[in-house]
Amino acid sequence: MSTPLPLPTPALRTDAPPRTAAPPPGLRRRPAWPDRLFAAAARGAALLTLALLAGILASLVLGAWPSIQAHGLAFLTTSAWDPVQDRYGGLAMIYGTLATSAIALLVAVPVSFGIALFLTELSPAWLRRPLGMAIELLAAVPSIVYGMWGLMVFGPLLATWVQQPLQALLAGLPWLGALVSGPPVGIGILPAGLLLAIMVIPFIASVMRDVFEVTPALLKESAYGLGATTWEVVWQVVLPHTRAGVLGGVMLGLGRALGETMAVTFVIGNMNQLQSPSVFEAANSITSALANEFAEAGEGLHQASLIYLGLVLFFITFVVLSLSRLLLARLRRDEGTRA
Repeated sequence: MSTPLPLPTPALRTDAPPRTAAPPPGLRRRPAWPDRLFAAAARGAALLTLALLAGILASLVLGAWPSIQAHGLAFLTTSAWDPVQDRYGGLAMIYGTLATSAIALLVAVPVSFGIALFLTELSPAWLRRPLGMAIELLAAVPSIVYGMWGLMVFGPLLATWVQQPLQALLAGLPWLGALVSGPPVGIGILPAGLLLAIMVIPFIASVMRDVFEVTPALLKESAYGLGATTWEVVWQVVLPHTRAGVLGGVMLGLGRALGETMAVTFVIGNMNQLQSPSVFEAANSITSALANEFAEAGEGLHQASLIYLGLVLFFITFVVLSLSRLLLARLRRDEGTRA
């Protein structure tokens, strides 16, 4: 009996294109024009922001140019402000702006840190949410309400219970006595700075609380397991992990303090001269001067000087934000070096 011969197998064609399975309907390639349109819209939004910033800067320079030509940089070092004789200097307003913002940060940052620490580490669970919401609601209070409250309630209380006792205690001392001198009416740089501190506390505290909460729980639990106290955990674990966010919250509060207008206008006194070093003497800020005089300023050197003040405030804000960015970059570089 003969063995059947095997059937010949067909030769494989190497020139045939590979057969691939068709992609499911949800993964089929879409046309590229929606992606291009979205990328163009996003790029346009970024360029529009830069264009608006450049336009604001250019309009400020053009509006302030007559005052820049007339006064130059001497505008920043003189305090004479006399619209009748067309003599203008912005030193008093610049000093008031920087002094009130510094006082606000000196008070608001420690208080905000304590609030954020309590809400994230020490507060009982039933109190954490309502207390956090109450603090955030303070940011929704209009600034003019803060100003009216500061003028009618906070200022008189400060004059009665702080300024008068300090004047009685420091009477006769050459420097400290002059620092608290002035009529006890509750207006000046210190009341304005404290009012600004109350206004920026919700912003800084909310940011600090949020960044404290994103710290990995494993890091904190490990520190507690090693016997660290709450303060040691916050100082050595939470703050190093979140200091970029904390600094961002502080800069947010500083920006609000530098640009606040109505609340400061009510309690700072609106005096365009530097009379004494007292923190209870009437003073002025850039925003208050603009709010009080810009509507009545005639075209010419007066209006140009007010716009010059706005340009100075723009420059101060730009410098502060640039320094904060440089500080953040240095912190990141130091972290990479240690790693």
